[in-house]
Amino acid sequence: MKYLIFGLAISVLGFTACNSNSEKKSKETHDMSQHDMNMHDSAGVAPVNTASESVNISSMVTYYLQMKNAFAKDDSKEASAAGNEMVKTFANFNKSALTAEQTKIYNDIEDDAREHAEHIGSNAGKIEHQREHFDMLSKDVYQLVKTFGGGQKLYYDHCPMYNDGKGANWISETREIKNPYYGKSMSTCGSVKEELK
Repeated sequence: MKYLIFGLAISVLGFTACNSNSEKKSKETHDMSQHDMNMHDSAGVAPVNTASESVNISSMVTYYLQMKNAFAKDDSKEASAAGNEMVKTFANFNKSALTAEQTKIYNDIEDDAREHAEHIGSNAGKIEHQREHFDMLSKDVYQLVKTFGGGQKLYYDHCPMYNDGKGANWISETREIKNPYYGKSMSTCGSVKEELK
């Protein structure tokens, strides 16, 4: 009889510990989802509801920034590698958790952005051609960041001289200007237009 009572007491303690642990996990998951929603509320569009979409957008931004930094160093091969990785991220993006409005915005951006990333990826050694596509890709990534957030503080920069004086923009993770269109020849040409939070 003692063993039966002792066994029941152990079972009750084990059940209570497991139950409080799952409540804690449930609260952590809720808190993380709430943080995710708050992070994207400032974009002006309904926030992405799952962490996986946020991670995918952040991955796209990460590969974009790798491209930008490669161009600032005049490194065509590194830019190409980042372009290829960005294409894979687009291919693996899960749109199922997006709202109808978010899906429309994403679909409007995706094909164009993926095509520019593909051109950058497949043209290692042709840095001027890559930079032309980077100019157009920057417009698409800006829209993605404005809609979904970038997962970090970013800066929207402007070079007034690129493209025969028509100018071009890019996104940077630092306030310091490192021009991807002219690389080392005019690395500090440009200014910050906007902070993206």
